[in-house]
Amino acid sequence: MTTNENTTAAAHRDETRNPEHTPRISWAEQVPEVYKAMVRLDAAARRGVDPVLLELVKIRTSQLNHCAYCLDMHSKDALAAGESVDRIIQLSAWEESRHFYTAKEVAALELTEAITVLTDGFVPDEVFERAAKEFTEQELAQLIAAINVINAWNRFAVSTRMVPGHYTPGQFK
Repeated sequence: MTTNENTTAAAHRDETRNPEHTPRISWAEQVPEVYKAMVRLDAAARRGVDPVLLELVKIRTSQLNHCAYCLDMHSKDALAAGESVDRIIQLSAWEESRHFYTAKEVAALELTEAITVLTDGFVPDEVFERAAKEFTEQELAQLIAAINVINAWNRFAVSTRMVPGHYTPGQFK
């Protein structure tokens, strides 16, 4: 395909896309103290957690919660931090793609799913024990906090219909 053909094809795709939805409410503006508290909680929860691992956890949580806004944000942040496209793409099927991840990352992803999908029941002892073998008690506590915080962010974004696609890597750091 020539450059001109690529440009034409991209323009056609843009013309046929569905319109962007509008947000329901700007919750950060309506309850700024809650938003500021979430920002502080997020900063405290991620302290000491490996940044690459943290982005993988945030992306996987956002996939499970169908949070397009957070998927957009954390995929872009992960790419900007040097994460590979392959590892990001494989996250939705990480159980079949374990060879893309370290044992520590697999334990974190498994714990992420158990905490995020509580409709399946409690966090299984085996899942917790596998994570406890890979992380110190302090690291595990931080990871659990980080997983819970991204779940809260997802719920704010999904319930208020925040619009994906406009985030720039590092925009909120």
